[in-house]
Amino acid sequence: MTARNQKVLVLAACAVLLALAWGLWQRPSMAFWRTHETAPALILSGNIEAHESVLSFKSVQSRITELPFHEGQSVRKGDVLALVDSADYQQQLAIAQSNLALLQRQLDAARQNLETTGRTLLVDEAELRQRQLDRQRALDLQQQGFASKAALDQTETALQQAGAVLQRDLSVQTAAARGIDVAQAGVRNGEAAVALARIVLGYTTLTAPFDGVVNVQQAEVGEVVVPGTPVLTLSDLDHVWLRAYVNEADLGRVRLGQEVSVSNDSRPDKHYQGRISFIADKAEFTPKSVETHAERVNLVYRIKIDIANTGHELVPGMPADASMALRAAGK
Repeated sequence: MTARNQKVLVLAACAVLLALAWGLWQRPSMAFWRTHETAPALILSGNIEAHESVLSFKSVQSRITELPFHEGQSVRKGDVLALVDSADYQQQLAIAQSNLALLQRQLDAARQNLETTGRTLLVDEAELRQRQLDRQRALDLQQQGFASKAALDQTETALQQAGAVLQRDLSVQTAAARGIDVAQAGVRNGEAAVALARIVLGYTTLTAPFDGVVNVQQAEVGEVVVPGTPVLTLSDLDHVWLRAYVNEADLGRVRLGQEVSVSNDSRPDKHYQGRISFIADKAEFTPKSVETHAERVNLVYRIKIDIANTGHELVPGMPADASMALRAAGK
């Protein structure tokens, strides 16, 4: 055998050995020398979502006069997002306040009336005591023979009249006290009407319920809106999540609260800390808008991954990938 043929045989043998070694490396069960296996990881793809609130005016129907913020602008909690013409509702408040003032004056009059009846009763009681004394004197004089029967009858009649006047004024006092109760109830109703008018007037101003970003502007200045008409959609970018889907075979290897690393194409080198906060209990077919590593005909389970997004770098609709370490099956 020539030297050239020997070299060819050696090269062929080396190639066979390299192929065998590569095959063993790709099959961990046969590669006894791979003692440091990394934990298997699951890669999921999905889209960023955020809490969104569709904001509208409540209990008012009027024309929009101001829209200080537009799509894409950040707002703080309490910022005025929209105003409508409030002239009608200001007038309703003024009417309610006028009615309340009238009811308060009526209450004051009722209290004065009760005070007057109290003074009248003092006079009636004094008059009754005097008539009782007059009757007693007339009775004593008659017994001594100095007074006639007619004089005694007159004192008796005066006493009865004084008693009747006292009873009448007592009834007037009771009615005056009830009048105060009615007047006080009227004032309470008037105060409630003013409070309601203030609340309705407040509905003419639409404010931000939380810090966020105006996602959609559904109305324009000058447009007449009715209660419930969408005006703005506000997204809470401080609290976003990734909607993703897990294959049934991997479902038992993920868990609630599991830490997840999230990245997206716009910042491939940056990873966001996430946590699995929801795992669906019912399977569904993979949505067409979601790419997974399994065939689409397989059933998957929807999961929700909460992500810290303090810099507002992740926005709704943005595609993102999640990487998580899988637990060993059955653990």
